[in-house]
Amino acid sequence: MNNLELKKTANQVRKGIVTGVHAAKAGHPGGSLSAADIYTYLYFEEMNIDPKNPKMEGRDRFVLSKGHTAPGLYATLANRGYFPVEDLTTLRKLGSYLQGHPCMQHIPGVDMSSGSLGQGISAAVGMALSAKIDNKDFRVYTLLGDGEIQEGQVWEASMFAGAKKLDNLVVIVDNNGLQIDGPVDEVNTPYPIDKKFEAFNFHVINIDAHNFDEIRAAFKEAKETKGMPTAIIAHSVKGKGISFMENQAGWHGKAPNDDEYATAMNDLNKIDEELAKEEA
Repeated sequence: MNNLELKKTANQVRKGIVTGVHAAKAGHPGGSLSAADIYTYLYFEEMNIDPKNPKMEGRDRFVLSKGHTAPGLYATLANRGYFPVEDLTTLRKLGSYLQGHPCMQHIPGVDMSSGSLGQGISAAVGMALSAKIDNKDFRVYTLLGDGEIQEGQVWEASMFAGAKKLDNLVVIVDNNGLQIDGPVDEVNTPYPIDKKFEAFNFHVINIDAHNFDEIRAAFKEAKETKGMPTAIIAHSVKGKGISFMENQAGWHGKAPNDDEYATAMNDLNKIDEELAKEEA
């Protein structure tokens, strides 16, 4: 996909996020929207996967460590063809397979269930180690929140990954600067994030999380890095694409009402129009 196609796809993912959370009347739009471009690049460009064969043996693995941003993962999987886009409106509904956190037993394309913050990266490190032990060449990607990295388990897993030289592991930190209680640097500052990962023997790349040239270059660099895992610090905007959600901590974990939903979809439709002009 070229950058324009990726932008158009990411906008569809954002529509899916807003639609799902609105239908559920609950969920986490802010951090789902900030990671939408990363999700899009991973599933439409970077990873070796097959929606028609979700359990393909040699597939790359993705672990959503910040599991509450499941609406972003679900919207991406649906647009990639793992299940119908229409099912996004069943988010968090009784009987739906699309619950508040991803469940590997019920959702095609999900390789690890997400639970308490901090646990996902440990699972990803285990997968990467198993690939090394079994001489398999699949790669493992995991997405963390910048608030999540306040959890000690994240650094235990990172120390192990660095010590074992897991160069088949890519840790992505969605650094939107906000968590449920406010700015991360006021709640419990994780900064400097890049220097911390470097201290744990990671190759570190800082990028603009909404620039596909930078995203593409970062994942290429990660693939070319040998003898150490890579951490991509993705500097993003919480609520990206929705005028009234951008950079607002209050939209970490609440759903838009009907009027807000209409405004949000109008914002995203305008982006579609702008992208169509680019194409022309």
